Amino acid sequence: MVIAIGLEGSANKVGVGIRRDGEVLDNCRQTYISPPGEGFLPRETAQHHREKIIGLVREALTVSGISPHNIDVVCYTKGPGMGAPLIMVALVARIIAQIRNKPIIGVNHCIVILKWED
Repeated sequence: MVIAIGLEGSANKVGVGIRRDGEVLDNCRQTYISPPGEGFLPRETAQHHREKIIGLVREALTVSGISPHNIDVVCYTKGPGMGAPLIMVALVARIIAQIRNKPIIGVNHCIVILKWED
């Protein structure tokens, strides 16, 4: 049984998901809403992600019922996307992986792998 935590933050949405053997246990997220007429900019978007990511990690662990020491692998969006938000999420993923001494996998969030069953 493999338990993975994944962090996504390639644009204005930041999220944390936890999966166990392909089953999504939680997938919480927050969206940065920019002031009207401005669009979302990298610096402000990264700041939003920084303010929200730890709370999202806690929420995902709580809702999924998974303890941090049960995580087997840490995944994060490595691209494509906006540089500053990607770096912010990658930094948090790396910290989690180092603290827990777990492997880390960077993921291209545009690639979807489907499991086909007969």
